[in-house]
Amino acid sequence: MSLAAEILFWLSVAAVLYVYAGYPLLIAIVSRIRSNPVGKGNHLLSVSIIITAYNEERDLAAKLENTLALEYDRDLLEIIIASDCSTDSTDQIASSFASRGVRLYRQPKRLGKTAAQNAAVERARGEVVLFSDATTLYQSDVLKVIMRSFADPKVGCVAGRLIYVNPSKSNIGYGTRLYWDYESFIKRHESRICSLIGVSGCLYAVRRSAYVPMYNEACSDFLIATKMVEQGLRAIYEPDAICFEETNRRPTRELEMRVRVITQTLSDLWRHRAMMNPFRSGLYALQLFSHKVMRYFVPFLLMTMVLSSLVLAPYSAFHLGILIAAFVFAVLTLLAWCLDAARISYRLLTFPYYFVLANLASLLAFLKFLKGERYARWEPIRDPVENASGSASGSVPVTPNGSRQ
Repeated sequence: MSLAAEILFWLSVAAVLYVYAGYPLLIAIVSRIRSNPVGKGNHLLSVSIIITAYNEERDLAAKLENTLALEYDRDLLEIIIASDCSTDSTDQIASSFASRGVRLYRQPKRLGKTAAQNAAVERARGEVVLFSDATTLYQSDVLKVIMRSFADPKVGCVAGRLIYVNPSKSNIGYGTRLYWDYESFIKRHESRICSLIGVSGCLYAVRRSAYVPMYNEACSDFLIATKMVEQGLRAIYEPDAICFEETNRRPTRELEMRVRVITQTLSDLWRHRAMMNPFRSGLYALQLFSHKVMRYFVPFLLMTMVLSSLVLAPYSAFHLGILIAAFVFAVLTLLAWCLDAARISYRLLTFPYYFVLANLASLLAFLKFLKGERYARWEPIRDPVENASGSASGSVPVTPNGSRQ
């Protein structure tokens, strides 16, 4: 029994190290040896910007002003608001911009974000459709930068770089930024050697001819990359196309969001499990398995490490130390959660805090997936934005280039 526990422990350690360090190091090395560069050029195509919205009255006006200020030929640009049966003043705000070329499409029935995107694409006139969120602000040159990559006929999707801002200085916000910097490093190298396996839903563009309607429960931000690879195309990362979005201020909101996204992604992975066959999709299969499947399986590996150490601790000071370290890690996470609730920022606790939250989200999502729970609708609940003095405000301060202060 001790030998089995020891083997399980070290296999779990090796798997966790591969997920968080081995795989990123592997693709960083491969991207230097076997880079697959994108052919770029001054490529001006007609663009339809689709902003999906459900009850986004807080942010929509600022978002539309930001979009209308983008540096792009207005004759080549259309803006569509896809309202998923909003019950606040979202539709009225969108309609008030009609004289400036903004089109409103309201779904007859609330079916969720992906369904709203599908319907809006059917009505889009652009050669490229660009998807955005109402809470995301763009730098003014973002369209020009993204269009350059569509000069390469093998590129079907271009994803921009999301920069999170944390005006509330919350611990969960710092954790989100740390996690996203890590993810951006991986995206950069995955894009160089093959294709992205997912995009940030607040800024990505797709050739209209390559867009494939997706089922309502799909996590379109993830699945769009697979749909490109299935067609022999690439989804690539363009770090110079920059957008800004505020982090969640409450850990419960971040946890809910991650559980929803991971549950959807697990369902998408299961439906498209054939893409994890390396004889079919080559290196993309390794990326899917390493970046998604193994990442989401980490909480089970961590539990195996702890349970194995419980068995071995009576006979091993090393495994007793592992249990003590796990306990300290848990205490630090709980402390960070309490400090966040008290609105006290303490950056040193950022890593254990977000690490535990992310893996708790994976665990809960796995359970929901196994129970057959699925998501289609989304329920964005926006906190009022705070200005520098800490008072509530209904708008996001924007600098001239479109970034948030």
